[in-house]
Amino acid sequence: MTTPRRGQAPRRHAREVVLQALYEMDIGGHEPAEALERLIVEMRLRDELAEFARLLLTGVLDRRAEIDAMIGRTAPAWPTQQLAAVDRNILRIAIRECIVDNLTPVGAAINEAVELAKKYGSDSSSKFINGVLGSVSAPNGKTGQEGE
Repeated sequence: MTTPRRGQAPRRHAREVVLQALYEMDIGGHEPAEALERLIVEMRLRDELAEFARLLLTGVLDRRAEIDAMIGRTAPAWPTQQLAAVDRNILRIAIRECIVDNLTPVGAAINEAVELAKKYGSDSSSKFINGVLGSVSAPNGKTGQEGE
């Protein structure tokens, strides 16, 4: 069974698997739920992390249009479909996690997204991700559901 590396947040491994499934959807046209299940087995995710990964993926897929609209309003110079697939999907995961469904504290979700961007994105990805998420989560610019 794979375990997170020393110093790595336990849920980060689940986020990485979701990122891979979404990337396969965007780039390869694969069915994301099937890709996720295959990755869960391949990566030997513990049950609680596998469940968290499924929750994240389902939430992104169910609310993708709403999430993409949030990204578009925050970064209008970069249409969502023109963003790098890695950046786009890191943003989708983080927005779903902390803004749309309030699963994770905003600061923690932003930190996790920035770490994923450093690992999988380009040299400028982490700054871009941090800026977009900071704007989306700002109290006066919060675009999530009312009452969160």
